[in-house]
Amino acid sequence: MFENRENETSGIENLGEFGLIDHLTKNFTINQKSTVKGIGDDAAVIACDSKMELVITTDLLLENVHFDLSYMPLKHLGYKAVVVNLSDVYAMNAEPTQITVSIAVSNRFPVEALEELYAGITAASKFYNVDVVGGDTTSSTTGLLISITAIGTVKKGEAILRSGAGVNDLLVVTGDLGAAYMGLQVLEREKQVFLVNPNSQPDLEPYSYLVERQLKPEARKDIPALLKELGVKPTSMIDISDGLSSEIIHLCKNSEVGCNLYEDKIPLDPQVITVCEEFNIDSTTIALNGGEDYELLFTIKTEDFEKVKGNPHLTIIGHMTEEKEGTHLITRANTKIPLIARGWNPLENKD
Repeated sequence: MFENRENETSGIENLGEFGLIDHLTKNFTINQKSTVKGIGDDAAVIACDSKMELVITTDLLLENVHFDLSYMPLKHLGYKAVVVNLSDVYAMNAEPTQITVSIAVSNRFPVEALEELYAGITAASKFYNVDVVGGDTTSSTTGLLISITAIGTVKKGEAILRSGAGVNDLLVVTGDLGAAYMGLQVLEREKQVFLVNPNSQPDLEPYSYLVERQLKPEARKDIPALLKELGVKPTSMIDISDGLSSEIIHLCKNSEVGCNLYEDKIPLDPQVITVCEEFNIDSTTIALNGGEDYELLFTIKTEDFEKVKGNPHLTIIGHMTEEKEGTHLITRANTKIPLIARGWNPLENKD
């Protein structure tokens, strides 16, 4: 009845998160006419009626894997858990409408702690105008686990997938990159200081923007409306959760194109640059691989250049090329180097 499978298995850390998803789902087939888009995008797209489609996405957050409660307040955690799902909905050019919330929790958490968690969920649902319509609660022996499913709507044929980018399309990103990762580095450093000296109280004021981007990110709900106002419809889009390099490679893979990304065009907040120097870390590396920015990355036709040029919310950072040319970073020294996905791998063996 009980089998030892140790010798039959291979390390999943070698596949990485998305390689594992591809491996496990390769035999799934689409059997329902209502399934417009299945696995492989920011969200699934389901036909609703002759005018509208539903988008559905789900995410899982696990204590000591995705968050550390020694510096993540439970209210902020609840808020962030909602935001990371809604970001995927906005990346489909859709409007989020409902969420379900499921948690697994151990008895080390008092009711008051869970009330704080749900206060954050409530705050996010009100700010983004979504209804909490269900979920599940169960026990856990390993810590806190949160699973949220987000549902949204989009007009039929208006969902923007990862697969629509074409050769010569411009690559555009919202906001700035790398701040969330550097916020995490600051928090981890202060945690280590506290462990050595529990009487030490960190001064996080010089890092306020970075810490906020890590603990209380916001989804770019303003961008679909902005693009509509500008008269621009992206050809492909994805949210930046695992690092710029990983997301560019996703777009290229799904659209069967290559890409040239220009280092000097990557938007960085001055605080990111300053703190990268403090930590002796290359800011471009952080922007490429940091993750958790929850900005939107998308491609547009070249004729839309004038419509987005100079917009403070949007930065053109590259262009798409023929697939055979591959994906490259063009450095400030005008050197062309291969772009490699080195974003966070949650399956990596940390031992």
